[in-house]
Amino acid sequence: MAAFDPSEKKISVAFVCLGNICRSPMAEAVFKHTVKEKGYSEYFKTIDSFGTSGWHIGESPDSRSAKTCRKHGVPVNHAAQQISPRDFEKFDYVIAMDTSNKEDLLHMKPRNSPTKVNLFGDWRTNEKFQKIVDDPYYGGINGFETNFEQLTHFSEEFLKKEIGDI
Repeated sequence: MAAFDPSEKKISVAFVCLGNICRSPMAEAVFKHTVKEKGYSEYFKTIDSFGTSGWHIGESPDSRSAKTCRKHGVPVNHAAQQISPRDFEKFDYVIAMDTSNKEDLLHMKPRNSPTKVNLFGDWRTNEKFQKIVDDPYYGGINGFETNFEQLTHFSEEFLKKEIGDI
């Protein structure tokens, strides 16, 4: 049985990293793909991603991030954007990839906002995965593959906990 009725409310989720070109667009793509594959599209209003910085606004995801997603049959379609306090009005969950970005999000979150700010790793159920999604930007392709595995696990566990049994 589902945790809530999608006819009454649909969930909006935002994924956040620093620049919105590696981890968070991959999280967005993996999450969207998992939602679709598991048949949970009706439960979601918006799934998007952002950066806490504006360094890469308008840029496509890092080619290694997109390549890793495509290798696994996950489509990626995103242009980098920066999150703002206004965005907290649109999302039920704002999910950070690491503690530094989570702290920045908590600082920017409007005082009376009901938005939940979490680490994506908060949904980890397998100790094989770190709670923190490390930034793979300065490393090799293996870091992107590790991120993909983490994000897939976290996406599946989020759906189990927040939507209901898969």
